[in-house]
Amino acid sequence: MIAELRLRAESVALAESLTGGALCARLVDVAGASDVVRGAVVAYAADLKHTLLGVDRALLADRGTVDPDVAEAMATGVRERTGATYGVATTGVAGPGPNEGKPAGTVYVAVAGPRGTRSRGLRLDGDRGAVRAGSVQGALDLLADVLEGRHEPA
Repeated sequence: MIAELRLRAESVALAESLTGGALCARLVDVAGASDVVRGAVVAYAADLKHTLLGVDRALLADRGTVDPDVAEAMATGVRERTGATYGVATTGVAGPGPNEGKPAGTVYVAVAGPRGTRSRGLRLDGDRGAVRAGSVQGALDLLADVLEGRHEPA
């Protein structure tokens, strides 16, 4: 993925909630990441999703933080604020228990890019670590699909 972005002279930025920086860490583990990774925002609290990423307060109040539209707004916000080609976001419930009335393992990932935004819902099993790891992989899979044109943003 890093090589593909470099080849295309494109960049990526991350907006993370339940993954707490693990998505960015996974990308920067790859040599050459500094050529394409613009940065990351870890916005665990709802108010930071609004102030740092521009997620609409009314959307957060109406739907909570675990929502596909919130994930898309986070991805769009980080993309706009960093000037990245793509913004990637994660939000969800890592567990061990439910949050906002949603069970542990409920996750949304999103990618915002030049051709629009796309989100994907995930239902992940396992403990907190497994849910977080699955969320990172789900976000990377969605980005790969967008880059390869398999899941073109609307």
